[in-house]
Amino acid sequence: MSQTLYSLLRDADPEVRIDVTAPAATRPLLTRMPEVSEAILFDVGHGELKLGYRSRFAGRLKAARYDQAIVLPNSFKSALVPMLAGISRRTGYLGEFRYFLLNDIRLLNPGRFPRMVDQFMALGVKPGKAIPPCRHPALGVDKINQRECLRRFELDPTGPILGLCPGAEYGDAKRWPAVHFAAVAGAAVASGMQVWLFGSPADEGTTHEIIEHLPPDQRASCHDLAGKTALLDAVDLLSLCTNVVSNDSGLMHVAAAVGCRVVVVYGSTSPDFTPPLTDRAVIESLNLECSPCFARQCPLGHRNCLNELSPELVISRLPLG
Repeated sequence: MSQTLYSLLRDADPEVRIDVTAPAATRPLLTRMPEVSEAILFDVGHGELKLGYRSRFAGRLKAARYDQAIVLPNSFKSALVPMLAGISRRTGYLGEFRYFLLNDIRLLNPGRFPRMVDQFMALGVKPGKAIPPCRHPALGVDKINQRECLRRFELDPTGPILGLCPGAEYGDAKRWPAVHFAAVAGAAVASGMQVWLFGSPADEGTTHEIIEHLPPDQRASCHDLAGKTALLDAVDLLSLCTNVVSNDSGLMHVAAAVGCRVVVVYGSTSPDFTPPLTDRAVIESLNLECSPCFARQCPLGHRNCLNELSPELVISRLPLG
């Protein structure tokens, strides 16, 4: 979603150099964004302080003599490095005692900027200035790597392909039940489609469960890629999918950014905050009184926002049969 900000900055100044720091998990995506000049590995885990590492990393940035740092996370730790690097203009939202770390401080106004992408883009314009229309993210596809992945995983790219992304790193309250994904997969196979399942190693249990729910004669048409693909492999293979059914997850945004038609299931989160940034999206949410709660685990213990969202509804949104 941060690519919307990079596009805004590049449109304002086509000669601008945009370097982006990112952890190992997401850094590869930056290499597929034409707006980014360099993707710099920031090897600190979520919640880790590692003050010594941050200080050394700041020294590297100081040597590059950046004119501005735009800090997208709202944490105290994320604003430390630009300050230690002596970057003259440090832009970000006020939060977590960052008053002395930032010197171009913005006040977050969710009423004016309800979507995360709008909040990101607002940091790229002067305070109070309207942001331009959001340009949809677009990730590049490596055709050579794509062909290698097809060979390595013995995949046939011909015919309609349904991608399933049943994971969600944020927590269980964002995950549609595996049995519901299995019902969608079964309907897709019965209509003559292949099904490719995507995810990280943490999603392997879920993808295995989905396949186990299928009749034995349908399993050969389902290819479980969870834990087998690197992130950029998933980017290149998702681009071959005709449709993708997903939770509100990172892979959902990847699928949208490579041109897939996406059907997205929302539970604890809201499509008003993190929608798929594409004109080819179908959003399904029950809009229960208790949602969105933005909790990692259902605070009421029932997950009705997901359990009661029927697979038949999602199947009806797919071009099957």
